[in-house]
Amino acid sequence: MRGRHKHSRDPRAHWLLLILVLPAMFAALLFEGWSNHEVDAAKTRSPCTSPAPDAVAGGNGPVIGINRNGIQTAAMPARTVALTFDGGPDPVWTPRLLDLLRSRRAHATFFLYGAQAARHPDLVRRIRAEGHEIGSNTYTGAVLGEASPARFTAELDLTQAALAGTVNLHTTLLRMPRTTSPDTLCGRQWQAARQATARGYVLVTADKAARKPAQGLVRQFSQTETAYQETRKLLGDRGVDRFTTVSDGLGLTPYTPVRAVARWQGTALVWGTALGRGFSRAMTWVLGIAGALGVLRLAGLAFFARAHVRRLERFRPGAPWMREVTEPVTVLVPAYNEEAGIASTVYSLLESTHRDLQIIVIDDGSTDRTAEIAATIDDPRVEVIRQPNAGKAAALNTGLAQARHAVIVMVDADTVFEPDAVHRLIQPLAHPAVGAVSGNTKVGNRRGLLAKWQHLEYCFGFNLDRRMFEVLECMTTVPGAIGAFRRDALLGVGGVSDDTLAEDTDLTMALWRAGWRVLYEESAIAWTEVPTSLRQLWRQRYRWCYGTIQAMGKHRGAVLGVGTAGRFGRRGLTYLALFQVVLPLLAPVIDVYALYGVLFLDPLQSAGVWFAFLAVQLVSAGYALRLDGERRRTLWSMPLQIFVYRQLMYLVVIQSVVALLLGSRLRWQRMKRSGTAAEQIGGPAPYKSVPTR
Repeated sequence: MRGRHKHSRDPRAHWLLLILVLPAMFAALLFEGWSNHEVDAAKTRSPCTSPAPDAVAGGNGPVIGINRNGIQTAAMPARTVALTFDGGPDPVWTPRLLDLLRSRRAHATFFLYGAQAARHPDLVRRIRAEGHEIGSNTYTGAVLGEASPARFTAELDLTQAALAGTVNLHTTLLRMPRTTSPDTLCGRQWQAARQATARGYVLVTADKAARKPAQGLVRQFSQTETAYQETRKLLGDRGVDRFTTVSDGLGLTPYTPVRAVARWQGTALVWGTALGRGFSRAMTWVLGIAGALGVLRLAGLAFFARAHVRRLERFRPGAPWMREVTEPVTVLVPAYNEEAGIASTVYSLLESTHRDLQIIVIDDGSTDRTAEIAATIDDPRVEVIRQPNAGKAAALNTGLAQARHAVIVMVDADTVFEPDAVHRLIQPLAHPAVGAVSGNTKVGNRRGLLAKWQHLEYCFGFNLDRRMFEVLECMTTVPGAIGAFRRDALLGVGGVSDDTLAEDTDLTMALWRAGWRVLYEESAIAWTEVPTSLRQLWRQRYRWCYGTIQAMGKHRGAVLGVGTAGRFGRRGLTYLALFQVVLPLLAPVIDVYALYGVLFLDPLQSAGVWFAFLAVQLVSAGYALRLDGERRRTLWSMPLQIFVYRQLMYLVVIQSVVALLLGSRLRWQRMKRSGTAAEQIGGPAPYKSVPTR
């Protein structure tokens, strides 16, 4: 059907948003993983294959540089101790160490991890403000001798960037992780040391434990409780005259000027680190909450489906307190360019066991032979009304104005009814509080993987939801394919509105707000034709989702309502907002994090969680198929559905929300029909040719 949205613009900005945001998220996760040794890890050092050079291992001291004169080494003067602390800044122990040093009026050299410096810039600034010296301990503490060339460069350069962005300095001092005394610079570590000195660094190791403080030494500590206690003990040594920094004790130049570009890059690194860390933490919570909600939803659907089976018995014909509804029925069939399936739809209605029917086909300005085909059906119960194209809502209202009966059934022109569908559909209307009834829509054209996925969705998604909605008294949609209504209920809400693209959802919500109940009759079965290409599916679901969100916004006041309207608003609208809008919006982010977990965290744990959730879904889907009387052999396609089909549905929600936020108007997306809705039940063949009158 076309309508007043036909000239609207199809939004494109959402694609740019996705293209920019999702890779940025994955890049942030990769950087966070790299910073935590989860990507390109270099955690352990291999055994030395060659000793450290004699000039290093047997040199004058633990401070090592290489210049045009070769290897130069130096040691602290007598009675001078250079306190050095590796790693950090640590949010717990660094402040305590700083307090201790300040109380003893001592200074030290802090060899910082760049990643920690970027995470705790305030601590770096405090270290610098209190007169202490800052050196590099690489960005993540990676073993430089084991690092790849790319990581080696990044470990040094990113640390400099972090220091430039926090305290505006470029250090020349480097302590290589997993090294202590000079003789530990052996094998691959010495090769890495030579590369570092070629970049202008001075290497700082530590004196061996046998050297006494009175002789002058460089003492190496970590930033832990043990290091704190040992530092306090050392500061009380009366054989030491001065506790100072490495560069002050040896007369070195610890820093070089920082360029403005480096300072900007460092600031960006600090901000990016904060964002990446926050995103990673948030995703951990989101994954946990989303997973818990997903499991609870599946458990809830199964529970309420079972409750619905028991409850439905009260509304079936023959129940002692329920009369059988035998009133005449008006069937409204709005149609626009439906020549492929209109004959099958009307003939299936004429074969209904409920014989007292008025069938009104409203041709909404079709440009094909829809009206002519419907007019050739020789049965007095069939009436054809032609009108200029005005949209599906207008067509239904035109038919409603011509309806002669109090019970109205609305049917899509691509739907084929079971013979008893109309009679079963109207039975719940025996209860005076019921204003509308949803039937059970099944997929007729199930050939092909895409159609099988939609078949699973109709049974596992739509129908299980409807069972739950009925029990909770918050049915959100009576589908256009098969729905029964009281005529006075329709007239009471002003007929079918064209305010949204989901006129069936809009109408259902309006009925709830008017005080009517809406039920689901699973035994009233109609077969519909689903899209057979991704392009058609995208257009259909985009329209559905866009229109549903429009309807949710239109009827948001029901959340604050009382009675029937309030129950619907607080239950139905909340459910739609949470599970059909919010979670799909988060789904791509969750998928990115899940991919990250499989690639860089614990693949077995990530895969185990995924397969466990898949197993729960398969069990639930199998139960849904059994309730619908369907074979469970189609479950084999469900794992594939998760990788392709669901991603498409997530993108549909994202596009719809972005389109609404951008103020775009969506044009009506009509699916090209092939007239194969009846193939599943062996119904009338697709209409080929009927002579015109």
